[in-house]
Amino acid sequence: MNRTIRIGAGAGFAGDRIEPAIELVEHGDLDFLVFECLAERTIALAQAARRADATSGYDPLLLNRMRRVLSAARARGVRIVTNAGAANPIAAATAVAALARDMGITRLNVAAVTGDDVLDYIVTHDLPLIDRAGRTGDLAGVISANAYLGAAPIMDALAQGADVVITGRVGDPALFLGPVAHAFGWSLDDPEMAGRGTLLGHLLECAGQLTGGYFADPPRKHVPDLARLGFPIAEVAADGSAVLTKVAGSGGRLTLAGCKEQLLYEILDPGAYHQADVVADFRRVRFRELAPDRIAVDGGTGLARTGKLKVSIGHDDGFIGEGQISYAGPRAAERARLAGEIVRERLHLIGAQHDELRVDLIGADLLDRSRDDHAAREVRLRVAARAATEQAADLAGMEVEALYTNGPFGGGGVVRSVRPVVAIASTLIPDDVVRPRVTMVEA
Repeated sequence: MNRTIRIGAGAGFAGDRIEPAIELVEHGDLDFLVFECLAERTIALAQAARRADATSGYDPLLLNRMRRVLSAARARGVRIVTNAGAANPIAAATAVAALARDMGITRLNVAAVTGDDVLDYIVTHDLPLIDRAGRTGDLAGVISANAYLGAAPIMDALAQGADVVITGRVGDPALFLGPVAHAFGWSLDDPEMAGRGTLLGHLLECAGQLTGGYFADPPRKHVPDLARLGFPIAEVAADGSAVLTKVAGSGGRLTLAGCKEQLLYEILDPGAYHQADVVADFRRVRFRELAPDRIAVDGGTGLARTGKLKVSIGHDDGFIGEGQISYAGPRAAERARLAGEIVRERLHLIGAQHDELRVDLIGADLLDRSRDDHAAREVRLRVAARAATEQAADLAGMEVEALYTNGPFGGGGVVRSVRPVVAIASTLIPDDVVRPRVTMVEA
């Protein structure tokens, strides 16, 4: 088989910009477009939204993305895969189908992939945590528990004729492995091919990071036209080798150094990157520059899957109260430091019950506690407190606001806030307790 497919990364996180995805659909000659939109805490927050409204719980930007790309994708035969279903893929698929009808697009097949929600299993099994000491039974206020599914249900949805596939929690590389494996008829039981597809997915999953976003560090690493950053495309061959590129004339740059940085991003062990489909091995990956903005990649492989799925558990972890105030002019750092000392003492005097308290001078010692920058002429004091209750957390911001007339001169621009903390813990469960399901909705 000599043909290649072209798969583009349309988003690297929930709040990513939309214009590069439109550019990919209209000028990228794609077969597939992937929107990767879920971070670790995103789905826990989405679960809370779904509890408040049964029709909610998916990425709030999903419909805007679809509104901007559906017509062009339909006209060009581009199939879309996204994890923007978050906590409610079926509601998301239903909403996208309704949007398509409103746009005059008919016979559009939208698939919802479910089965990642394993909350019932987690609350009835006491399992060891893998990212800290303790067990799942130690976690108070569990909000959500979602397993990282693999590529199989995405392949199933595409085999059923889905034009748009909307998932909840799946492994980020699986969003790309699924379409590639479907297109070439790969078996996920072949760890070498699953490893190659996972490599491509890992390189593409953060979208603009691969084409120069986050890579830029002037003057050492110059990336042109970042305001018009183009997102990456992989031209994938049947053997899993690929050429990474972007739309001609778009901003950014594909470089060997940038590809190597992305390869090592968030994987811990390059020889054992654990995913639902494979334990990927990136140690023999090779990049070759073929031309400007054209990088060949091959050498990915893997070992058989472990039979375990990682689960992200969202749970309540108290509240953070915060207050900020600025000081400027001569001796700004000294006045800000005095203000911080006042707040510390005030919180002690009123008996504030805080689990953790931070007092930082942004612009002076936030990142380097050894620094004593008396020359700083613009400093912002930030006081943040973690507490079990909203009322206790709010005391930090109240005392910062009181500095307007009860602290050193020249303070201004106070902001204060209190927000609940949703923390993430992780565990492993047997993959045979999870039953992925594909639900089709037709426009």
